[in-house]
Amino acid sequence: MNTKTKLLILGAVLLAAALFNLADPLTLPDDARDQIWRVINFIIFLTIIYYAGGKKLFEFFPSRSNEIETEIKDLETRRQEAEKKLQDVEKSISNLEQERAQILEQAKTQGETLKQQIVAKAESQAEQIKEQAKVSAQQEAKLALQEIRAELAEKVVESTEAMIKKKLKAEDHKALINDSLTRVVLN
Repeated sequence: MNTKTKLLILGAVLLAAALFNLADPLTLPDDARDQIWRVINFIIFLTIIYYAGGKKLFEFFPSRSNEIETEIKDLETRRQEAEKKLQDVEKSISNLEQERAQILEQAKTQGETLKQQIVAKAESQAEQIKEQAKVSAQQEAKLALQEIRAELAEKVVESTEAMIKKKLKAEDHKALINDSLTRVVLN
């Protein structure tokens, strides 16, 4: 609406108010007259509001509806994104069962491998212990044999000495000592 149209409307309203004031002699009932004044006041009030901020008011409603449309579109976009995320989560949940099965299978495989390694190591250590026991037994047998030989030699020496003492007389004993000394001195 241009300014001329607005001024014409204002003028018409003011003219109607003036004519109504002049129509007083027509003797309208007080209630009807009061109603007419109210309508005229309301029209004047709307005209003032329109001139004071009408443009902003008429701009507010379309802009608000645009904002609502934008929010609705935004909410729709967010809803679609949420549905997509939900589908992703559902996929990952279904994949969790497969992943769990794979992890369990890997754990079993690793456990079996570890078990085999431990058993092999234990068998190897047992074999080493057996070998060490054999070597140790052989060494102890050699030592025992040496001790037995030493004891036997000692017993033989003792019994030979006892026999010689019985059979040798003091003179024979002196002759043996002299003979031994002579050999030592000559050598």
